[in-house]
Amino acid sequence: MNTSADLKLTSFDQEMMQRCLQLAAKASGKTSPNPMVGSVVVQGSTIVGEGFHPEVGQPHAEIFALREAGEKANGATIYVSLEPCNHYGRTPPCTEALIAAGVSKVVVGMVDPNPRVSGGGIARLRDAGIEVIVGVEESACRQLNEAFIHRILYQLPFGLLKYAMTLDGKIAATSGHSAWVTKKASRHLVHQIRNTCDAVIIGGNTVRRDNPQLTTHGISDRNPLRVVMTQNLDLPADCNLWNTDIASTLIFTQQGNNPQLQNQLRDKGVEIIELADLTPKVVMKHLYDRGLSKILWECGGTLAAKAIADGVIQKVMAFIAPKIIGGVTAPSPVGDLNLTKMTDALQLERIKLQAIDSDILVEGYLPNH
Repeated sequence: MNTSADLKLTSFDQEMMQRCLQLAAKASGKTSPNPMVGSVVVQGSTIVGEGFHPEVGQPHAEIFALREAGEKANGATIYVSLEPCNHYGRTPPCTEALIAAGVSKVVVGMVDPNPRVSGGGIARLRDAGIEVIVGVEESACRQLNEAFIHRILYQLPFGLLKYAMTLDGKIAATSGHSAWVTKKASRHLVHQIRNTCDAVIIGGNTVRRDNPQLTTHGISDRNPLRVVMTQNLDLPADCNLWNTDIASTLIFTQQGNNPQLQNQLRDKGVEIIELADLTPKVVMKHLYDRGLSKILWECGGTLAAKAIADGVIQKVMAFIAPKIIGGVTAPSPVGDLNLTKMTDALQLERIKLQAIDSDILVEGYLPNH
């Protein structure tokens, strides 16, 4: 297999793959359970066609790019951020479309981790006499589709824990008041992050304390599914989340809880699922079965600790504001993990730091993910 390590790549190859990633990202939050994919058709050094996969059921990126290129695809090089499929699913195989179009070379960002595809698309193209190069900008391609990759490998959605805290590690004052820990620029970024996610999860305490909307606040024309985990369904009869005209809301609770409120909420369009065992992992399995890939956890410390302990959090985004609130009983972003020594602490990996106005964003991955 020709890989980027075997061949001398040009800056043009990298530039074209970066363009594929830009195109793919246009469908951020809309493709689950499919990946985000972009494609560019080039004759010489001229782009003659571009495309991306917009949503499930729609043609794949290569098809849109080939359509725009038309006859100019014959003898062309096509760049695609993910290995072309070679099987019949909701759409026909992209490999056959590439062969029929007469492309001479295919440059692939990364091999598809899906066992139905993995390597098969590349092999089909090579059998047809088409030159294939694999692994251009592979790290960036994998980063873009980290949720898709995790979903394929672990049969669970990718979990992202986001919280905002003061410099002394508090997410609210001792009274529970938490508006606002960070500045407007950080909150704006959170709305953008929500736009990339399929669902947002909070616990009952967050509903009662903050009455959140959990929307993208006009960043885009879509909102993620809003999910509430509540053991007892001890929730107010009137709050922002019950307005399902702006976004769907799903409640997970234990069986038999508060039937009167259940009926009221169902009348408002809220979906309620009763579980015998209400745990983060069970909830994530339900969301996986719904075809979701990327889940944002914006919950309080108690539920955050349970989600970490259950292994459903892969990435952490911690916004730190240069404020000190104090308070022995003021809540922290993560509750008890039963770790008693500092040497037991979970060490984040692949750390990124970013200044946002006067706030600092720390991003990292929990071990083994």
